Amino acid sequence: MKKMTFKALTLQTTTINSYVYSWPKCQRNMSAANIKDFNKLPGHIQDFLYYRHCRHFPILLDIPDKCGGADRSAEVFLLLVIKSSPVNYDRREVLRKTWAKERLHNGVWIRTLFISGTRDSGYEKKRLNKLLELEQREYNDILQWDFTDSFYNLTLKQILFLEWMERNCPKARFLLNGDDDVFANTGNMVEYLQSLVDNDGSKHLFTGYIIEGRGPIRSPGNKYFIPVQVQESNSYPPHCGGGGFLLSGYTALVIYNMSLSTTIHPIDDAYMGMCLAKAGLAPAPHIGVQLAGLNIPSSKVDGYDPCYYKDMLLVHRFLPTHMYLMWYRIHDPNLKCDLENKRV
Repeated sequence: MKKMTFKALTLQTTTINSYVYSWPKCQRNMSAANIKDFNKLPGHIQDFLYYRHCRHFPILLDIPDKCGGADRSAEVFLLLVIKSSPVNYDRREVLRKTWAKERLHNGVWIRTLFISGTRDSGYEKKRLNKLLELEQREYNDILQWDFTDSFYNLTLKQILFLEWMERNCPKARFLLNGDDDVFANTGNMVEYLQSLVDNDGSKHLFTGYIIEGRGPIRSPGNKYFIPVQVQESNSYPPHCGGGGFLLSGYTALVIYNMSLSTTIHPIDDAYMGMCLAKAGLAPAPHIGVQLAGLNIPSSKVDGYDPCYYKDMLLVHRFLPTHMYLMWYRIHDPNLKCDLENKRV
């Protein structure tokens, strides 16, 4: 396997004062109510349309030096960007002990960021914000903005991160963009990325579980419901499922630049595909990313047998307990696998 060489320098993450980007509170676009049949839409769709133009929010927790500063950010080989709601403390704790642990692997650095908004209101919102603040003191791995962390705001979360990256970590080689309920074999990811020919992160890469030939779901009761008032077209460009995908630093910044002139769409993975298509780029499949789970050959075998997972890059979805156990089982030096004999 061909390996690229990168300086194995310890990045010092220190707490420094940074300029806080302050924005006036984004106001409703009242003209959205003039859209045809607006009053017949569900409340969360109405809210999305009222605030669709809002792209800037105060940052509550920042780590401007996470990548060692913009100039030294090329020393970060793989930046893990994990979407996490404030309430998912248990998931974050397990990830920090397993695949998202910051470390040196094969001579290169893996660094971790959890990206989050806010949840609830009143005292509960304050409690959750305090929880993230305490985590930040201990781990220094959270970016939080003052917007409502909801399914329909996932795209906003992505845009805010890309803006942060462009400012603070523009030279990171590669990124894993994923959810906090996936199992990611980040060591395998590093080795795959190191094996790429003539791509040190400065060329296009966007790979994962490909979704194509699909369009907006028009059923109002579906979680992914997108009415024509949000998108008239009945198709999405090919894109990688949002549970987890790998991309180069180059492609991340291309997507950010395309996003500046692309209307926000609530389905974040479809939106990333739109930005890619606008740039004339396309996603590529990777057999090691399985967002629909693994095809276990028999119901008589253990669906969490580590032998089925040890060579994968990413699998969706895992409970925290299964995640913790799987990580240590696949790294057991005594693990022996004979999958042919397991097909009973």
